[in-house]
Amino acid sequence: MEIEDLLATYPRQRPPLTESHKQIYREEYKLNRTGQTFWSGMSQRAEGWLHRQVASFGRMGSVLEIGAGTLNHLPYESYEKVLAYDIVEPFEELYIGSPHLVRIRNIYQGITQIRPDEFYDRIISTAVLEHLTNLPFVVVYSALHLKENGLFQHGIPSEGGFAWGLGWRLTTGLSFRLRTGLSYKLLMRHEHVNTALEIVAIVRYFFGSVLIRQFPFAAHHLSLYSYIHASMPNRQRCDAFLAKVEAENK
Repeated sequence: MEIEDLLATYPRQRPPLTESHKQIYREEYKLNRTGQTFWSGMSQRAEGWLHRQVASFGRMGSVLEIGAGTLNHLPYESYEKVLAYDIVEPFEELYIGSPHLVRIRNIYQGITQIRPDEFYDRIISTAVLEHLTNLPFVVVYSALHLKENGLFQHGIPSEGGFAWGLGWRLTTGLSFRLRTGLSYKLLMRHEHVNTALEIVAIVRYFFGSVLIRQFPFAAHHLSLYSYIHASMPNRQRCDAFLAKVEAENK
């Protein structure tokens, strides 16, 4: 798909959940984020690769984490390197009571709440971009809030790849079916509205330098997770995209 055609598919609509799925959705979401079931716990440990990639490529300065959730990424970040740590997280119940809250400077409900004159050395996330229904807007807004030489660092599942699809079906998906009697596939389609290849294509369009790493093998269909390391935002493309969005919303 051409990039302009891909961008035109946003914002996206989530496929609807059944009433049975809706009744357990919020609790299941939190269980997966906190690793309270056996397979979600295993998934959390596997996702450690994402957290380590994002943190190990870090540099001293200010950080904005998008979709911080339960703040489970913070333990990977060095106290010495992080001078200020802000988060974007609309669900207060995910982080309330976390011992890591003491490290947070500002909490935003959405990325548009950030002041226009606030810039970051790093903008990061782990297992978030695949969930965003308006992904290009968040990528562009992030790019415009990066300092010169800032880094856009994100870990994502290799959604759309063979290994990833097989992996969740045989683990979390099977466990969910046994516990609830419901289809996990429907829940995944509701949550993961972007594939890994779509995410990478959008990041490549708005950034001049993009590095991709994959785990455990360096191939989309053989990997479970992907790490995106981007810099040098194309501000002309970013401004043009926002101008187009604004014109369409008038």
